[in-house]
Amino acid sequence: MLIVNRMESWVNVPLMWVAVLSLAAGVLMPLAFRYASDQRRIRVEKDRMKAYVLAVRLYPGQLSVVLHSYARLMRGTFRYLRLAMKPLAYIAAPLTLLITQADHYLGVRPFVPGEPFLFTLHVATVEETNEVTLIAPSGVSITAPAVHIPAEREVVWRLTAPRAGKYPLTVQLNGQRFEKSAVVSTAIRCASRVRLRGRPWARIFLSRDPALPSGSGIVSMELNYPEREIPFAWWHWNWIWLFAVLSLLIGFIAKSAMGIEI
Repeated sequence: MLIVNRMESWVNVPLMWVAVLSLAAGVLMPLAFRYASDQRRIRVEKDRMKAYVLAVRLYPGQLSVVLHSYARLMRGTFRYLRLAMKPLAYIAAPLTLLITQADHYLGVRPFVPGEPFLFTLHVATVEETNEVTLIAPSGVSITAPAVHIPAEREVVWRLTAPRAGKYPLTVQLNGQRFEKSAVVSTAIRCASRVRLRGRPWARIFLSRDPALPSGSGIVSMELNYPEREIPFAWWHWNWIWLFAVLSLLIGFIAKSAMGIEI
């Protein structure tokens, strides 16, 4: 039982998940670069650029040699970038998908039991701000009257839930009902901030909820999940910055150990 409890506590440590993702990305990215790139040509281009730099240092007083070396160095840089773009394109897509999906778990934290939170509704017209009603489920309390902001076409409710759980908040407008789940927990859980109408590209990056119906009067439904800060090395980090630093550090170590040219 003690082992199970320890495992559960580790599972709910954000730093552990960032470290695992950084290790996976730091090892897999150099490997993907290796097999998707022409390693021999990259090595040749890098050696040529080093030779051009060396020529500039060896013959600083010979203007023609310096200008010729700089011109060749620029051409070599463009050739190197062209060789690097293909593997970077292969790496960018899965890495972007990984970051956008992990951000729903590590970028924000769920509300803790008893913590007040805001539920914001954006509607299509000013008139509809006075027509929407919120139906709170059992376990969720509305702690203040709804605030109507006609200029922004917004309605805001303040809520709280004393116990952990996933609570469906139901909004009624024009005879239709729409739901947005509020997650209350002290553990790592998926916390999607916003549910959107249309905007498919925005939904990929911002939401894990299904799209609102295109003909509805609801434009978006949003919860103000707090930003998660991860303590590490005497600093509080946003997980993406910490992931970037750790994965790059691990990546450079891995590519050197595996003899990969980048």
